Amino acid sequence: MQDSFDTLASSPEQVLRIIPLGGVGEIGKNMMVLEYDGQLLVIDAGLMFPESDMLGVDLIIPDIEYLAQRADRVVGIVLTHGHEDHIGALPYLLPAVDAPVYATRLTRGLAEVKLRQRGLLGQARFHTITADDVLQLGPFTVEFFHVCHSIPDTVGVAVTTPVGLVVHTSDYKFDQHPVDGRLTDYAKLQALGERGVLVLLSDSTNAEVAGFTPSEREIEATFERIFSEAPGRIFVATFASNISRVMQVLRLARRFGRRLGLVGRSMRDNVRMAASLGYLDLAPGELLSVEEIETLPDREVVVVCTGSQGEPTSALVRMSLEDHRINIRPGDTVILSAQPIPGNEELINRTIDNLFRLGADVRYSELEAVHVSGHGSREDHKLMINLVRPKYFIPIHGEYRHLVLHSRTAEAMGIPRERIFVIESGQVVEFTADGARLGEQVTEGHVLVDGLGVGDVGHVVLRDRRHLANDGFVVAIVGVDAQTGDVLAGPEILSRGFVYPGSGNGLFQAARERISETLRREAPSSALANMIKEELSEFFYKETRRRPMILPVVLEL
Repeated sequence: MQDSFDTLASSPEQVLRIIPLGGVGEIGKNMMVLEYDGQLLVIDAGLMFPESDMLGVDLIIPDIEYLAQRADRVVGIVLTHGHEDHIGALPYLLPAVDAPVYATRLTRGLAEVKLRQRGLLGQARFHTITADDVLQLGPFTVEFFHVCHSIPDTVGVAVTTPVGLVVHTSDYKFDQHPVDGRLTDYAKLQALGERGVLVLLSDSTNAEVAGFTPSEREIEATFERIFSEAPGRIFVATFASNISRVMQVLRLARRFGRRLGLVGRSMRDNVRMAASLGYLDLAPGELLSVEEIETLPDREVVVVCTGSQGEPTSALVRMSLEDHRINIRPGDTVILSAQPIPGNEELINRTIDNLFRLGADVRYSELEAVHVSGHGSREDHKLMINLVRPKYFIPIHGEYRHLVLHSRTAEAMGIPRERIFVIESGQVVEFTADGARLGEQVTEGHVLVDGLGVGDVGHVVLRDRRHLANDGFVVAIVGVDAQTGDVLAGPEILSRGFVYPGSGNGLFQAARERISETLRREAPSSALANMIKEELSEFFYKETRRRPMILPVVLEL
């Protein structure tokens, strides 16, 4: 196999650039770009959820400036599966990059639901593909292979370029008993390996976990026991795109004489779409209405809802806060069927506490096996490397420690250390017939989405929000004569989140006196605002050991 790479005919300008714009050194917002001869192929367009200190931020998407500047040279966008961390940024990418989108039937359906909600469906040029298809997109010959994950219709991608064959695993595991009955395609992976793989880009999420990842079917025994023991209604919280979990709950509901309800707009939209495509066997009128969920006998009801990550606006979180049409009541059983995304633990724990307060019996992964990861563990990683036998290896889809651990597995499997690249999002790796090298850094970060604003919230805004959340703010207002500088009004002080107004009267009176002293100094009016800010900052810290945000307002009258 070594000789097959070394004898590739290539001129010095034939360079394949692999550019991760997201999903490398982090969990989520997966986006990989392959570039050759100025033409670009995009694999996935995902988002990730904000960390707890990103106050007010709704979600995070990749920085797509590199693509936007080369929009006319993007030959295609390939989606590997329908999870948010792989398709969630599509509504933000397509307005900037008008390229055809290729996806399997279910993935396309989930992406169309998302685009329809944003009024962007008309902008998308979708093409439905299967795992057997071969596409010619510019200089790239794109093939697919089916892989098992926690959602049906997931594919990995094999891209033949003039420099060599690139294999992108997507999210995968070697499930021997998948819910939909379709195994990861061992034969095609082995055939790719026999052809000679230049570089393997492989999912690293579970690099810390020994052994093989258990089958999705293994949680059914736990669910069966819970269904048989539950005295009242059962609520199952999972991702809106987890169609496999909905399939399992629907089968169990029928077996135990319960009817299925769906709560959460995205959950309902996704399930109805999956049923229309034949991925779910739903009879007309089988789903419960909200009224039926509340009025039917409790032992006849099971509900699948959003909120497994403690998202503030999700159905389960609102129910836990008694802010929903459906009420959690004593006797209800709530199953959180998902692993916490790093950074969401605080939100999830708060939701669990609130559910217990309402009298629910809450089952979650720390207590029993109510969730199985869709990502392969270390033995899955070894099997993938053995099947593909790549010359170079780049671990993707994981935080930095996952990438390092996965790289150690690859080295133990015989890939030389100098042919393993542990990189982070934005770092280019270049391949030629003569070898591989690190390229430039094309992006330093990500884009924050807050409401309708995309990218207008940066580190400075987040710093100010954290400052306000921790210490509050004080507004000092004074009116001065524009000609003489004499004080004509004020000073007045307004405060929020700093001290309780009633208890702070003496403090604020002393602050007014300090401002008055400051205004007696001879200084140009343009300098008064900074002088007031410095004086109050020093005064409040001395008196309270707190540093509120000071907003001086000097009005020239």
